Amino acid sequence: MDMDGFWRLIEDSGREGPGDRDGRLAGALRGLDPADIEDFEVRLQELRDRVDTNLMWGAAYLICGGLCSGDGFWYFQPWLVGQGRAAFEAAAADPDTLAGLPAIQRLGGRTTRHWTDDEWPEWESLAYVASPVYHERTGVKELRDLLRERGRPLRFDPGPVDPEWDFDDAAEMRRRFPRLSELFPPGRHR
Repeated sequence: MDMDGFWRLIEDSGREGPGDRDGRLAGALRGLDPADIEDFEVRLQELRDRVDTNLMWGAAYLICGGLCSGDGFWYFQPWLVGQGRAAFEAAAADPDTLAGLPAIQRLGGRTTRHWTDDEWPEWESLAYVASPVYHERTGVKELRDLLRERGRPLRFDPGPVDPEWDFDDAAEMRRRFPRLSELFPPGRHR
C-alpha cells in the first residue's frame, strides 16, 4: 500500500462522521492482503514521525490548555492524521494552520472542562486498529513484533522534548503560533 492508498482508507473512514470510525477502518482493512495491512501500519508510523516535533507538540499543548502530556501528544498525532491529507500536510508544514480546522475552531474560546469526550483532538485507537485485523487474517498476534523483525519498528511514545522551550512561556507561544494564540490564549489552562 502506498501513501495514496493509506490516505484513501483514512479519509473514507471519516466520510460518515466520527461514530464507529475504527469499525469502518477495520472493515476496510479486512478486505486487504496482509502485506497491505503491514504497509498501512508503516505508513501511519511514517506520518506520525513527520509530526513528532517540538513545534507540533507546542501547538497541541496550546490547544489543549496545557493538558498535553507525552501520552496526550501521542494521541493527538493520529487525530491529526484523521483530519485528512490536506489538513495533515498543511499542519506538518506549519502547525499554526491548525487554527483553520473547523474541529479546532469549535474548541476556541472554551476551556477544556467544557469539551465533550468526542471533541478532544485525539484518536488513540487508530494506533490499534490494524493489529487485531492482521491477527484475524494471519494468526500473527503482534503486528509490531513482525514489523520490528522486518526492520520497521513501531514506536509507542513521542520523541524527545526540547528542554530549552518552555511551553508555558506566553510570549514565545504567541510568537510561534499567532493564529492559534487568538483561539487559545497562552496561559489559559483547563
